[in-house]
Amino acid sequence: LVVLFISGGVIALVLGAIWRWPWLRNPWFRYLHLLAIGVVAAQAWLGMLCPLTHWEIALRDQAGEAVYAGSFVGHWLESLLYYRAPPWVFIALYTLVGGVTLASWRWLPPRPFNANTSDKEHT
Repeated sequence: LVVLFISGGVIALVLGAIWRWPWLRNPWFRYLHLLAIGVVAAQAWLGMLCPLTHWEIALRDQAGEAVYAGSFVGHWLESLLYYRAPPWVFIALYTLVGGVTLASWRWLPPRPFNANTSDKEHT
């Protein structure tokens, strides 16, 4: 879900800027999206694993599992999400996505936090 939120969010930002989707100015979405990609990019630069990965490893260890159960869906999801490439490729990719997300604040700024306004008022 984190991967979908970050990658889907940056695609939505690019398309939403072109098609002027008003919901993309929602400050909750924008701040959470920027925070999510910022954490991922910082972890890549620092050579850290995702906290969810640490949690998964701990849970698998507690359950006595050394490897994945080998389910079909699990195998293909792992193949789609985890590519075999040098670390610099991921650092560059995460930095690029983070840069696009940050740049989107210039050409598609979030509206201010204000409970009395709707997205339609800010188009």
